[in-house]
Amino acid sequence: MPTERFTFTGHSGAPLAARLDLPDGPHLATALFAHCFTCSKDIPAARRIAGRLAAMGIAVLRFDFTGLGQSEGSFAETTFSSNIEDLEAACAALSDRGLTPSLLIGHSLGGAAVLRAAERLPSVKAVATLGAPFDPGHVTQNFGGALDEIAASGAAEVTLGGHRIEIGRDFVEDVSAQSLAPAIAGLRRALLVLHAPRDEVVGIENAANIFMAAKHPKSFVTLDDADHLLSRPCDAEYAAEVIAAWTGRYLDLKPPAPPPGAPEGIVRVAEADADGFLQDVNDGPFHHVLADEPEAYGGTNRGMSPYGFLSAGLGACTSMTIRMYARRKGWPLTHVSVDVCHDKVHAQDAQSRSDTKADHFKRLIRLEGDLSAEQRAKLLEIADTCPVHRTLERTSVVITEAAE
Repeated sequence: MPTERFTFTGHSGAPLAARLDLPDGPHLATALFAHCFTCSKDIPAARRIAGRLAAMGIAVLRFDFTGLGQSEGSFAETTFSSNIEDLEAACAALSDRGLTPSLLIGHSLGGAAVLRAAERLPSVKAVATLGAPFDPGHVTQNFGGALDEIAASGAAEVTLGGHRIEIGRDFVEDVSAQSLAPAIAGLRRALLVLHAPRDEVVGIENAANIFMAAKHPKSFVTLDDADHLLSRPCDAEYAAEVIAAWTGRYLDLKPPAPPPGAPEGIVRVAEADADGFLQDVNDGPFHHVLADEPEAYGGTNRGMSPYGFLSAGLGACTSMTIRMYARRKGWPLTHVSVDVCHDKVHAQDAQSRSDTKADHFKRLIRLEGDLSAEQRAKLLEIADTCPVHRTLERTSVVITEAAE
């Protein structure tokens, strides 16, 4: 998906660095992502979630808070409240661009920030948190013995995530004074809480407290054995999938108008893993599946192979055609299923450009119900009239063009 560098002015007047992940197609909605404490907009979890939502037609802005990552300003002079002001500034910058956000996503302390910021952003309809603390002051547990020095000297350096960073007294006092319970109770937006039971940084009890304080509509999804940063690609991808699916229920994602000559719209396939073969397959904004190859051929086996999709298309069209005919005739067909076998393996086929090998599809059709022998024979005959069957039997023309 296309990613733009995006800069806007934060709460202190310092320029903040951001990335805007845009849909490679119609724009349906906009999300704003707040990263975890002292992290950056470029952590793998943020990139993965932004990419998945962009594939769904949702633009995502992820930015570095003041003094972090590539953003200017002094982090030592920031507070939890100033982070919320940075979120408001980001929302305003998006609105100026005509991309007013309707979804907030926050990771760890960023999750606490979006819970507090939502009430100030009328355009927001849904909020999702990942590993968020119920008490923002929870973050001070990471400062250890530096708390005394911060109280006495006004600031101190602490080591977080392998990096030395200066923490100011104002931040400690401000974050310790925060209470999210009233903001969560009065959220008046759809809420999705994602948390890992084995999170050693922010315990699972935080998710329980957030969920109990919220009013419906609210949802909770466990991230199983993921770590706090969702550092494993599969965990970040799972979170992205859940957020993408959940979002469609609460945002008004109107499907794009189909292009001329393609009444069913466009299927967009985008690479999800440059090191393997995993692909994001989107049919408009509402239907998403994964395509992959088996592990034996260098894939991760997380989705059907391309030939698997081809067989699925034949099987689905066959079943639909049979059902449509039986329904029109009023025949007692109670259930139909179609098993499809194909004698080629895509990864093997890709090594050869020979056109001499024929494709062989075998269908095994099961018809259930009190049908006569004549009716069963007719339904099997009708199976051969399904549109996909006819497409496969006759010569197809594939035209390839390079996108600008």
